[in-house]
Amino acid sequence: MRVLITGAKGFFGRNLTETFKNIRDGKDRRCKLEIEEIYEYDVDGTSEELDTYCAHCDFVFNLAGINRPKDNAEFMEGNFGFGEKLLNILKSHGNKCPIMLSSSIQATLIGRYGQSDYGRSKQAGENLLFDYAKETGTDVYIYRFPNMFGKWCRPNYNSAVATFCYNIAHDLPVQVNNRNTELELAHIDDIIDEMLCCLCDTPHRCEYDGITPVSCTNGKFCYVPVTHKVTLGGIVDLLYQFHDQPQTLMLPEMPQSGFVKKLYSTYLSYLPKEKISFPLKMNIDSRGSFTELLKTENCGQFSVNISEPGITKGQHWHHTKWEFFIVVSGHGLIQERRLGTDEVIETEVSGDKLEAVHMLPGYVHNIINLSKTEKLVTVMWANERFDPARPDTYREEV
Repeated sequence: MRVLITGAKGFFGRNLTETFKNIRDGKDRRCKLEIEEIYEYDVDGTSEELDTYCAHCDFVFNLAGINRPKDNAEFMEGNFGFGEKLLNILKSHGNKCPIMLSSSIQATLIGRYGQSDYGRSKQAGENLLFDYAKETGTDVYIYRFPNMFGKWCRPNYNSAVATFCYNIAHDLPVQVNNRNTELELAHIDDIIDEMLCCLCDTPHRCEYDGITPVSCTNGKFCYVPVTHKVTLGGIVDLLYQFHDQPQTLMLPEMPQSGFVKKLYSTYLSYLPKEKISFPLKMNIDSRGSFTELLKTENCGQFSVNISEPGITKGQHWHHTKWEFFIVVSGHGLIQERRLGTDEVIETEVSGDKLEAVHMLPGYVHNIINLSKTEKLVTVMWANERFDPARPDTYREEV
């Protein structure tokens, strides 16, 4: 299959192009599509290139458009005029390949979108394509996208999320006029997943109830089934949590397909190079060091413990807290004694054979560096964050 992507250098276009390249090159095997050629067209492309692409393509993703013109008249020229030009070229070659159109929820012209010149131009582009489909029998897929976000989105342009991410990552101020303003957001990965469905002729179809897509097998429009409704204040609060992580070490909860996970990934893509790494506080004494790595709200915390040769660490027990010890370098011995008994469980551990060892509640435990020359490095996970007011840690030797 040969696909044409217009607006290929934009945020949406770049993500789609890179996905198709991975499929073409056999790096992405989540679908059985075979992509032979990817025709990338943008505003700096020539008419000759567009003509050639339209003659040979098997599917068109028309993502090209104007959203920040110098004059409002450019909306119609970019969002309707280019579409008309594209369809005319396809007609001239007798190419009736399927076409996907990137439209906007503003094309509903409902509520606050009622006076939107951008929305009018997008609606005109939709109607143009519907008429083309009736005339030629071509399959068309028209998506009225809500606000998009994700990596490579241009800040200070037309995405509040991109602007907030960039500014907060670079310690610049952000302006929020109303914290309670709610946005509907679609993450670029979810959009790309839907584009693969579209390419396979299995899109999610819908009709519109106002600005709300209603799933419908034979719907006139298509939609991305996964979106997130969040307030501006909620977005900014989360971003400041991410910003403060080098000091707090806290990671918020991130359900697999949830908004927080996607926003965190987006935020990281805007970090300046000097913030890609950050120092950790090492608690150092003659025995070695102990360093907290990351903390979570409900899934405990991670740490790394380094023991000097011959040193024994631990020698305590917990009521409820439990841990995993994973030796990643060196040679050691973990001892666990059931409190009130002489029963001792010994586990020899080595960085040459990684294994996770439970530190059992109600068992006194330690870890001994058996080497006389090498340090013992142990990654530790505890099921709860350390609370100085209630440490649940009691000194006693094995």
